[in-house]
Amino acid sequence: MSQMLDIALIQTRTPATARAGLEHVTPLIRRAAADGAKLILTPEGTNFLEQRRDRRGLILSDEDQDLCVLGLRHLAAELRVWLLIGSAIVRSGHAGDDRAANRSLLIDPGGRIVARYDKLHVFDVDLPNGETYRESAGIRPGDVAAVADTSWGRLGLSVCYDVRFPQLFRSLAKAGASMIAVPAAFTVPTGRAHWETLLRARAIETGAFVLAPAQGGLHEDGRSTWGRTLAVSPWGEVLGVLDHDEPGVLSLRLDLSAVETARRSVPQLSHDRDFAGPA
Repeated sequence: MSQMLDIALIQTRTPATARAGLEHVTPLIRRAAADGAKLILTPEGTNFLEQRRDRRGLILSDEDQDLCVLGLRHLAAELRVWLLIGSAIVRSGHAGDDRAANRSLLIDPGGRIVARYDKLHVFDVDLPNGETYRESAGIRPGDVAAVADTSWGRLGLSVCYDVRFPQLFRSLAKAGASMIAVPAAFTVPTGRAHWETLLRARAIETGAFVLAPAQGGLHEDGRSTWGRTLAVSPWGEVLGVLDHDEPGVLSLRLDLSAVETARRSVPQLSHDRDFAGPA
């Protein structure tokens, strides 16, 4: 298994329909592949971003019918790359629950979906600037963590708000993940305050590469996202960042031997102890 891996993290400003989402992200993925990336990761909400529920209901599709998901499967096969759709907003498939799933999809170079992960932690918050988010009103949270096999090792899957729950990341690392994806659409206030700090902390705690492709800028549904797509080494060093909120591509070469080096230097994943909770 090769220790060197060329990757690309895609930063988008995804429109409000799946067709437009596909048209928006496709040239960025093509650019990444032309630059040599073998593993390409896109942000949360790659197919569309639309928080107005009445409009989203008109756009929402099943996973196997979503125009962006279908198009990106064909594109991965054409380019012969591994492609992580950071997440697609699709019907959850649960009878009696009309909420969507916020679903991460890993596609292999044959265009096959080889792993799925529904975002575990949904973002319900009232921000000091007056912005209010109730993701749980429209998104059904998942209940199963996921680690996927790739040609270079195991990839742990998470989405956005999950980054605030270190126990999830520890479980991914202990299941063998040497890379953990954090595709996101972070708000501007929380992004400015916490984005880089959280990502670096999760990398240090797990001894894994943390790869965080992001949405950025003002979207059609009125939300603003932070951007600043980021990659962090297993030692907590920032390997690369798009220091803006415009669409773009962050290309990097990872030396995966750094995972073993970090975990050997601080073997924290083997030092868990059972303990009683506080009274």
